[in-house]
Amino acid sequence: MINGDTELIAHLGFPTHAFKAPLIYNPYFESVGVNAVVVPMGCRPEAFAEVLHNLFRLENIRGALITMPHKVSTVGLLDEVTRTARVAGACNAVKRLADGRLVGDMFDGEGFVRGLRRKGMVLEGARALVVGCGGVGSAIAASLAGAGVAHLALFDLQGASADALADRLRTEYPLLGVSTGSRDPAGFDLVVNGTPLGMNPGDPLPIDIERLSANTFVGEVVMRTEMTAFLKAAQARGCRIQVGSDMLFEMIPAYLEFFGYPTATADQLRAVARLND
Repeated sequence: MINGDTELIAHLGFPTHAFKAPLIYNPYFESVGVNAVVVPMGCRPEAFAEVLHNLFRLENIRGALITMPHKVSTVGLLDEVTRTARVAGACNAVKRLADGRLVGDMFDGEGFVRGLRRKGMVLEGARALVVGCGGVGSAIAASLAGAGVAHLALFDLQGASADALADRLRTEYPLLGVSTGSRDPAGFDLVVNGTPLGMNPGDPLPIDIERLSANTFVGEVVMRTEMTAFLKAAQARGCRIQVGSDMLFEMIPAYLEFFGYPTATADQLRAVARLND
């Protein structure tokens, strides 16, 4: 029930037809009695800066979720962003502080990291390979650095993207080992597919699966198919795995904490979500 005390969370992006957040947040808010609602708001890039700042002139707005194509441009529109957002070069959550300043953070990678930790992976001191240094790969690399990994290897077919991410990581985390240019998975504790490979049948695998050790944890970001060919191949080699949708459900508790709402577990969110309605 929306009433005069309902708080708004804007979900800004374009187009909006594929937005999943309202189908997870709103059932959760209803289930725990939080008087808030996530509202999809379609906004084209040319209007985004004006829309974002005007939204935060509303008195009953609690925050904003930011999705494509606005994640990168948001960074330059705020008063403050976290180190994770600086490394990722993108932002997907904004809130207004008591003094009126707008602050942003990036939670794609946080969701990925929380999922790994819930499955028992120790990230402190680990060696990780991230294949794909676009938006989601950069966010995951940023959160892995924040989680205390010892070495990050980055690979992207667009070498400049990997090099730029490596430079941002070295600036923010000078003690972190960073390398680029290879996607050989041998010798890593964690291998992440941060590319779209796996969304379509017949896509090539992101790495040479024969070089993958059974001791390596393998993570995926593709959500269209839960068990991608990459995850099936990794599992067949004895690897522990994390499916792409885990990242989505694990990042929402971090969002809730950021906005100051009661948090939840990924399992609680899955139980009430209406993604299949």
